[in-house]
Amino acid sequence: MKLVVHVDGGARGNPGPAAAACVICSADGSLLRERSRLLGTTTNNVAEYEALLLGLREAIELGGSELEIVGDSELVARQVNGQYAVRHEALRPLHGEAKRLLSGLRSWSMRTVPRAQNAHADRLVNAALDASSVT
Repeated sequence: MKLVVHVDGGARGNPGPAAAACVICSADGSLLRERSRLLGTTTNNVAEYEALLLGLREAIELGGSELEIVGDSELVARQVNGQYAVRHEALRPLHGEAKRLLSGLRSWSMRTVPRAQNAHADRLVNAALDASSVT
């Protein structure tokens, strides 16, 4: 099954409180699932990778075998696509897990879009962070 997976991660501060989110749609654009999760204190790049992993796991659970992954992190997209090396030690295991999950799919692509075109996932990240800071 072909799915479109929007992912976003963010940290308030770098490092700071962080969250990851994904929005999964069918090929025709119907919303199938949205998820977010708090990550504790980490960097923005780790949060972006955690969002990718969240999206991959959720899409695979839904039966996705052909994924179009959309995010706004150029670093993550270029590392996953093999254009950039993964130099930061904290990103290596996350990158490795992403590649492992991707290797089990029939096909996949990953591309970046401006944040405004990834607004649903971005809203989920911010809602999770806002909710966690309520006392």
